[in-house]
Amino acid sequence: MARIPKNSALGLNRRPLTGKDFKPHKSAIKSKSPAVRSSDQAAGKPASRLIDQRIRDLGGWRGETLARMRALILEADPGVTEEWKWMGTPVWSHDGIVCTGEAYTKVVKLTFARGARIPDPSRLFNSSLEGNTRRAIDIHETEKIDAGAFKALVKAAVAQNGVPMKKR
Repeated sequence: MARIPKNSALGLNRRPLTGKDFKPHKSAIKSKSPAVRSSDQAAGKPASRLIDQRIRDLGGWRGETLARMRALILEADPGVTEEWKWMGTPVWSHDGIVCTGEAYTKVVKLTFARGARIPDPSRLFNSSLEGNTRRAIDIHETEKIDAGAFKALVKAAVAQNGVPMKKR
């Protein structure tokens, strides 16, 4: 019988692991701002306040763009619910996800969960076009989105969410 040396690769003869030994990978923490971590929502901070803080933290054209698109979403559907999911992503829902709002270095992205099923006569969708379900709008710094066309997309997304799924 082979003898296994102490502190072997099998972990024998080592001290038991504790919670201190486990740290989240840096990719698991999306925002460095303590005001917009998902733990804040768990602590009772409303999603709307977290989204307000995210817009302030972004600042500049990205913050302005996200704030404008948020206002259009709320105008298009006053019954929409604001949520804070996935380690810091603003989400607007009404009987299901309508869209998410994310900010990257060069683009503010609004992803419609069921966008592939929504008519887009103004051709606002310009990203994630190859998928079967989602569609997105990437807004760059100098771009402006037609408010009426965008609100029509939001209303169509809400209507699409109201359609019951087929029974299998």
